[in-house]
Amino acid sequence: MTGSISSFSAIPVRSTPGEQSALETQILFGEVFHVLEEVKGWCRVRLAFDDYEGWIDEKYFIASLDKEIELWNSAPGQLISLPFVKLIREPYKSAQLISAGSRVVFNGEDRNSFTIGKREYYLQNALPERKMELEEVAKGFLNSPYLWGGRTFYGIDCSGLTQVVFKIMGYKLPRNASQQIEVGGMVPFVEEARAGDLAFFDNEEGEIVHVGICLGSGRILHASGEVRMDHLDHQGIFCRENRNYTHHLRVIKRVIE
Repeated sequence: MTGSISSFSAIPVRSTPGEQSALETQILFGEVFHVLEEVKGWCRVRLAFDDYEGWIDEKYFIASLDKEIELWNSAPGQLISLPFVKLIREPYKSAQLISAGSRVVFNGEDRNSFTIGKREYYLQNALPERKMELEEVAKGFLNSPYLWGGRTFYGIDCSGLTQVVFKIMGYKLPRNASQQIEVGGMVPFVEEARAGDLAFFDNEEGEIVHVGICLGSGRILHASGEVRMDHLDHQGIFCRENRNYTHHLRVIKRVIE
């Protein structure tokens, strides 16, 4: 099974081979994926981080040696916690923006440059030396537009937001809200919700259709139209702008103890 370390800012992963097919998720810079099959210019891939499968255009596949992937995965590396950072790619000095949740593995003691395959990069600005708090990371996505299947500052969906924020904090969540609800322990009362808890919401059929991040004191950060902050109570999400409830609360789960 051939693998690759993504050197693209965000690779679109689609439900079926074809540009018109629905966007299911995105592969971030520095994430590893493996090719399962190839069909007429398209590759069916599996993401190493969450085992999600889908189709990418073959032009996004640049094969990495097994040894390169092994070293990349085993190295400490650093997850990007800022909304985005700017890379400079050698030798053309071309700029590339990568989003929060991307991963880089620096060349030894030089915490500025790194290599993926034959591509050499360096950071234009230094990364924060301290570990950012969950609320600080989550708020970095505020006002990002909603995009079904998105996982970046430039467009993100509700479960993509929770997955990427928790990834940065060192926790692995599945890709979709219906899968994420299986993680963690129950929080019995909304008043007991604290920063980092996940709130899940259902539709009239009882299906899980939305997830957001509790920030304590009745606040919830979630992607709905855009990444926004709203009020959470025992009924659900209350939008103060429109003075109505937008999502019905099903359950709150605690992933971070």
